[in-house]
Amino acid sequence: MTFSGAKRNEGAGPALPMLQGTGARIMRVAMYYRNSDIRLEERPVPAIGPDELLVKIMASGICGSDVLEWYRIKKAPLVLGHEIAGVVEEAGPKVSKFKPGDRVFVTHHVPCHTCPYCLAGHQTACQTLHTTNFDPGGFAEYIRVPALNVDRGTLLLPDELSFEEGTFIEPLGCVLRGQRVAGLGPGQTVLVIGSGLSGLLHIKLAVSRGAGRVVATDISPFRLKMARSCGAGHVFQAEEFSAEKLRQINEGRLADLVILCAGALPAAHQALASVDRGGTVLFFAVPHPDDKLVLPANEFWRNEITLKTSYAAGLDDLVQTVALLRFKRVTVTDLITHRLPLAETGLGFDLTAKAGNSIKIIIEPQK
Repeated sequence: MTFSGAKRNEGAGPALPMLQGTGARIMRVAMYYRNSDIRLEERPVPAIGPDELLVKIMASGICGSDVLEWYRIKKAPLVLGHEIAGVVEEAGPKVSKFKPGDRVFVTHHVPCHTCPYCLAGHQTACQTLHTTNFDPGGFAEYIRVPALNVDRGTLLLPDELSFEEGTFIEPLGCVLRGQRVAGLGPGQTVLVIGSGLSGLLHIKLAVSRGAGRVVATDISPFRLKMARSCGAGHVFQAEEFSAEKLRQINEGRLADLVILCAGALPAAHQALASVDRGGTVLFFAVPHPDDKLVLPANEFWRNEITLKTSYAAGLDDLVQTVALLRFKRVTVTDLITHRLPLAETGLGFDLTAKAGNSIKIIIEPQK
């Protein structure tokens, strides 16, 4: 793991250090070059416009998508991190909804709310959502929140929620949207394939929404143990799982809803083989773009099986997620396995990519 660049400014006090010779304030960022090369570097603190915010990042979660190297390396070097919570450091003079000192969650992608996709309820298919972001990513001491994100992507963090819990708003919001799109109903049998963070959140949310039976698979014994603690009634090693074993524990039936939370092609094949007649397969994760997935179209047609996809979360999903967390309908702190300072972001990436005895890794940029 490679680290280079700035050293921590111990004892700097509340004032930000200055970039020598420029008069610009500086901050530390964890710059991504590839999964095995995360460098601690210095860059100027972003200057904000009149309708923007400067947010001091207190906690930033590492997402499984952050370590999808084939997906991320195309834009490297860059500062990643989109699961964040922090404190408003500065507010532009035209900002009326937030003030310095406010505890906030900020989403990186925001929709326009006016295009045909947004109006049809597909906010996450909006081109604006796919092109918006804060500056830089959340593995930094500070971010600039653009006006559009201030207007429709920033939420006050309730006093009942910690900054750590705030980092779960985005991933749990994605899970909430996925289950809504898939039409999860009370009493259904739900199969979650892949028990990483997203899979575990799906298990917790499905249980809270009244799923009748929740089954989980994974290749990791540690994650299967976590799946059971999150509410899965049955857990299976992925390589030992089969449709027949599912029938044995589910009164001869397959799953009403299969949620794919693993990107391996065999996992996708297993998902297609595990859905019952009239059921739904939710592609929450997808195989590599070069992988070819053959669909049993005739069988699915005869049995009225539905395939659904879900990407990201809309503002309504995030608002509902804040309530779920605030009122403890879903608890998340038990999923945090590591808390690391900004200088150890590379270690966090390594732990996440290896998927060993880690689930949620929180980076604390102010440490």
